[in-house]
Amino acid sequence: MTGSVRVPRGQARFACGAIAAFALVTLAAGLVAWHKYQLLAGPLARGPYVDNPLVEADTYFRNLTGWRTALLLMALLQFSIWLANMRDIADVLWRQGQRRRRAWLIFGWVIPVAQLFVPKMFVNDLWAAGRPEPQRRRGHPLLTAWWLSVLVAANAYNDASDDLKKAVSASQARHALRQIMLSDGLDICAAALSIIVVWQLIRRLERAAPTMIAPVEVRPASLTKS
Repeated sequence: MTGSVRVPRGQARFACGAIAAFALVTLAAGLVAWHKYQLLAGPLARGPYVDNPLVEADTYFRNLTGWRTALLLMALLQFSIWLANMRDIADVLWRQGQRRRRAWLIFGWVIPVAQLFVPKMFVNDLWAAGRPEPQRRRGHPLLTAWWLSVLVAANAYNDASDDLKKAVSASQARHALRQIMLSDGLDICAAALSIIVVWQLIRRLERAAPTMIAPVEVRPASLTKS
């Protein structure tokens, strides 16, 4: 009897939508940072506060940075919920191959050291569950590239925003903005790879789910004939 497994495409769309929104706001923040970087390269504008282009750019940058942080948290939440739903499928397809308990779907993002490898372990196990048993292998170059991009983006130039706030000269502010723009580019790359990984896993498990055979009760044949 063929088992029935529902692949969470709707949750995948929510997760990818949140990640895409984060990437778009990050791109907008990077463009505003570039505009501010260009303004600081020339003579500082003199005039009323409300008409100062540098003040206007700084206001947009701060607002977009706040939205960016909120969307990042939303994307992480949606991605974790999607992972939990995918884990339900993997438990049916290959329960013994899931190496971490569900609680690590939350703790794995926040506990130091564990956050460097636990989320990747979940994705590796899901990836392997989507293959026939003789071909199950954890890991793939795509997953490695994705996770490295996430780690680099998460740890690159964490102090750049603080450096920008503490800058006392145009050159110091421009240096901090260069770091921020590079960090934004890394975040966008990590977001794009995250979306690709989500849909690759969805497709793999969709192909694997219809091949799952539910156990059938087998009764011993009668030893005597009536």
